[in-house]
Amino acid sequence: MEKIRVTKQFNFESAHALWNYDGKCKNIHGHTYKLFVTVIGFPISDKTNKKLGMVIDFGDLKQIVKTNIVDIFDHSVILNKNAPYQGFRNTPEMFDRFITTDYQPTCENMVKDFSEIIKKNLPEGVELFSIRLYETETSYAEWFASDNQ
Repeated sequence: MEKIRVTKQFNFESAHALWNYDGKCKNIHGHTYKLFVTVIGFPISDKTNKKLGMVIDFGDLKQIVKTNIVDIFDHSVILNKNAPYQGFRNTPEMFDRFITTDYQPTCENMVKDFSEIIKKNLPEGVELFSIRLYETETSYAEWFASDNQ
């Protein structure tokens, strides 16, 4: 049996700002993120398994990513924990979905963070192959397992 890659696309909206940055992105602004998650594994060959022929059920992959990433990051404001954001915390009428990160919330750092979240939630025998996160229609960051071994 040969290994197969399976990919699922997700979309979410978020705002962020880059703390201490020297360009326009130091201002809070939003993106329509497109996240492509690719896993790799052997299709299930056990004829008694209800998921016969699947590397992973698309629904299972959707649940992992939706629960651990999309439901958390969608319509949230993401800021580096070192940024002076205290005023936002005191305005729950506007900022109840507020995320502070240990990293600068760039597309590059978000894709790295997402890789760690997804890897620890995959079923046995299924590995994360790659992630592609589009921040705009023409700009994205990628993470590949082969680059990080």
